[in-house]
Amino acid sequence: MTDTTAHTNPQEFWESFYQERDQIWTGQPNPLLVREAAELAPGTALDLGCGEGGDAIWLAERGWQVTAVDISATALGRAAAHAENAGVRDRVEFAEHDLSTSFPEGEFDLVSAQFFHSPVEQHDERTRTLRRATAAVAPGGSLVIGSHAGWASFVEHAHVDVHFPTLEEILDGLELAPGQWRVETSDEVEREMIGPEGQVGVRTDTVLRVRRTV
Repeated sequence: MTDTTAHTNPQEFWESFYQERDQIWTGQPNPLLVREAAELAPGTALDLGCGEGGDAIWLAERGWQVTAVDISATALGRAAAHAENAGVRDRVEFAEHDLSTSFPEGEFDLVSAQFFHSPVEQHDERTRTLRRATAAVAPGGSLVIGSHAGWASFVEHAHVDVHFPTLEEILDGLELAPGQWRVETSDEVEREMIGPEGQVGVRTDTVLRVRRTV
């Protein structure tokens, strides 16, 4: 997702976002990650944009050794506290990164980028980060990208300047080397959701899972 009119510093934006309330997210893992990773053998995982830690904790509870990164120190502090409460703090390493300028070192059996959208960064920045994420996937490992395909049905048309990448755009942007990757999932998923004023609507998401074969 990109808003071409936004020029706010990303770190300032996300710090402000998380400081607005004591809890932003439900604490539950993203369902697209659960769908795609539940049957994978545990190993090492990288959670990009971990927020308050729902995905990282879910992975750790299933035996993964997780590196979880976010641009917001506030989000990371909450995530670490939640991991401690869940009894998996020793299985998750939290690190602060602005992924447009720095990236965790190493290779991972699973790299997850769930709803890795930002209203204060351009589309090409997201694409560059996801492309960099492919280099962090170990041989035989998987990259799982969950994305919004559009606004929820109850959202007004005031956001026409926001671009949601298609599955084809996401896949093309990864620039996967021919013969070295296999596309295992490329789906659109429609789900019902409740709006901030109790509106009932639907939203379409996309999920892409690719595996490095060599």
